[in-house]
Amino acid sequence: MDTAFGEFVAARNGSLRRFGLLLTGNCHDGDDLAQAALVRIGMRWNRIRHDTSPEAYTRTTMVRLYLNGARIRRREIPTDTLGAASNVAANEEDHDLRQLLWHHVRLLPPRQRAVVVLRYYEQLSEAEIADVLGCSAGTVKSQAAKALGTLRARTRRGRAFISEGECGEG
Repeated sequence: MDTAFGEFVAARNGSLRRFGLLLTGNCHDGDDLAQAALVRIGMRWNRIRHDTSPEAYTRTTMVRLYLNGARIRRREIPTDTLGAASNVAANEEDHDLRQLLWHHVRLLPPRQRAVVVLRYYEQLSEAEIADVLGCSAGTVKSQAAKALGTLRARTRRGRAFISEGECGEG
């Protein structure tokens, strides 16, 4: 294995795993997604490290693998939560609110969920998200608007939130 690639994996693995968790809603699937992307990146490492930002390339690969996998297999929504990756506030009310919101984000269709994660977790611009998803900025805006509208409606109705769980970092 290339030393530079090993250093990249060691430095960014935790961040990529959290990103995978946010996309998939499940720590195990998130780990698998990060690993699958890193396998692909590793095979192209010499080209990627010189031509582009390796982390941005890896995250784009993760989003595309996630969206392709979501199209191929529809699965039940798992019941674990963000746990350690969520940076839960000390205030229990904030924690409950975050869990409720995360529950509803996990119910969004894959593309809308990817837009929400890329916009509000990764803080990418609409143009950057469009590039990652391979679509227009208008599509990103429309998917974001639909997702936010759905989240507003669901949280307003006050559905019950899911129980607390935790994914280990390591």
